[in-house]
Amino acid sequence: MRELILINFSGVDKPSVLSSVSGILAQYEARMLDIGQTVIHDTLALGVLVSIPRGNDTDKMLDDVANVSKSIGLQVRMQKISDADYSHWVMQQGKPRYIVTLLSHRLDAVQIAKVSDVVTRHGLYIDQIQRLSGRLPLDQLDNKTGTCVEISVRGHTADVGQLRADFLELASELGVDLAYQAADMFRRNRRLVAFDMDSTLIEAEVIDELAKLAGVGQQVAAVTERAMRGEIDFSESLRHRVSLLKGLDAQSLAAVAAGLKLTEGVERLISTLKRLGYCTAILSGGFSYFGRYLQDKLGFDYVYANELEIIDNKVTGHVIGNIVDGERKASLLQEIAEKENIALEQVIAVGDGANDLPMLSIAGLGIAFRAKPVVKQSAKQSISTHGLDGILYLLGLSDKEMKKV
Repeated sequence: MRELILINFSGVDKPSVLSSVSGILAQYEARMLDIGQTVIHDTLALGVLVSIPRGNDTDKMLDDVANVSKSIGLQVRMQKISDADYSHWVMQQGKPRYIVTLLSHRLDAVQIAKVSDVVTRHGLYIDQIQRLSGRLPLDQLDNKTGTCVEISVRGHTADVGQLRADFLELASELGVDLAYQAADMFRRNRRLVAFDMDSTLIEAEVIDELAKLAGVGQQVAAVTERAMRGEIDFSESLRHRVSLLKGLDAQSLAAVAAGLKLTEGVERLISTLKRLGYCTAILSGGFSYFGRYLQDKLGFDYVYANELEIIDNKVTGHVIGNIVDGERKASLLQEIAEKENIALEQVIAVGDGANDLPMLSIAGLGIAFRAKPVVKQSAKQSISTHGLDGILYLLGLSDKEMKKV
């Protein structure tokens, strides 16, 4: 027989706390059934659930725990737990676990309140919250530097689709990003990340930039926008736009490449992924010239994009070979994963346009980045408030961990 005791300690953190507490419990042959600790600004919260064999003087143990807690400046709360309550607690571990990632320019109480309300309404409960972004100095609290917290939730929800819809609506209301994903073995074991290029890795649509040099900028930009919103067929729109580039000097490609601006967070993201051993790929409906330019600059492993035909140093207005449209992107993603022996559950796909949806839908983690409305509504996850390196938070990496990479 045994007695079950739940003991909660709180107070100023000190190096001797755990050794002092566990030392007393050891004298009474306590078995640790659960233990958890967190420290927020040097304030400790420590909880232990212990099983004490019958025959030990439980009341004396409680007195000893109270005395040692007082001696090291801790408050303590102790309560006996019934076998039935313990059995109920054990049953909870069989429930699914999910991670809600909240990304915002700043963290406000209203955000936590409304997120927790959605969680509760869907029959879930929060079992852990941790900050992934670094602490800010007081003189930077009003800066839009970006904040991220990760919320672990458990339970069964009847309608995951509605839960995602509620989070999407709340994210729009609050001006934040909310990602909801299963806390399974794949979450921190991704191995391949595939990116769209234009308006994802770079802050431009290169075909629009080339069109400006060809004197057809407004005409091409209007078609590009419709294609990215999914209003017209991508392949058809690309052929039409490329035809308008006929006669453009090939040197214009180098001029556009030299002026490309990388999206916020790209360099940090790619360097971190490479150091962690990820495989990276560009799957673009843009042009291979610019994909190779980024490959040389950032070190991507694969580049697939459309090839402009150039004859006598002039753009002919034609594309060589198969067009990399939405379906082609998804197919290429599968090919790379198979070649690298990577399961699709371990794949991340990132894009902003409607032609990215096929690859976003088959990836284990599909992310709409600063995306068009149709893409944001269809993708499982989206990021709009942070730079591209916000993806690292969705992998569960903290700023502290990333500094060590």
